[in-house]
Amino acid sequence: MTMFSCLGAFAQDNFPTAGTTVFSTPPDVRRQQIPLPTPIASHKFLDGTNKSLFAGVAAFRALDYASTRNMRARGREEILLNNDVVDNLPAFAAIEAAGTATSIGLSYWLHRKGHHSLERWVSIIHISGAGFGSARNYLLVTKRRVPAF
Repeated sequence: MTMFSCLGAFAQDNFPTAGTTVFSTPPDVRRQQIPLPTPIASHKFLDGTNKSLFAGVAAFRALDYASTRNMRARGREEILLNNDVVDNLPAFAAIEAAGTATSIGLSYWLHRKGHHSLERWVSIIHISGAGFGSARNYLLVTKRRVPAF
């Protein structure tokens, strides 16, 4: 019986009339435009730090090129690329240049999106990876082919 009396109490409330909504806001609040925050560049893209980082990326990509060519001359196999691509000097140089350009492009995109810390970390990680790969290439043991008599 108490459940029916609760339903009767709801029937006595003032429900919204046609044309109004339960969650309506006053008209003056709806007309206000709230500006969205825009990402503010805390530095120029080609500041001293980024120039140094991009020069480091280019230098370590050049070191990777030299170490990979040295590794191939010592009879070792390339694990990331096809040996035919690495042995084609212009194609391999173009791949190294494209890797540098991609790193700079990704940093620029992150800069435009306001991720200034990440834009620098892209170069730092790229330098670290290329440095590790170059060191590995130079530390590999030389494999000489034994001539068949």
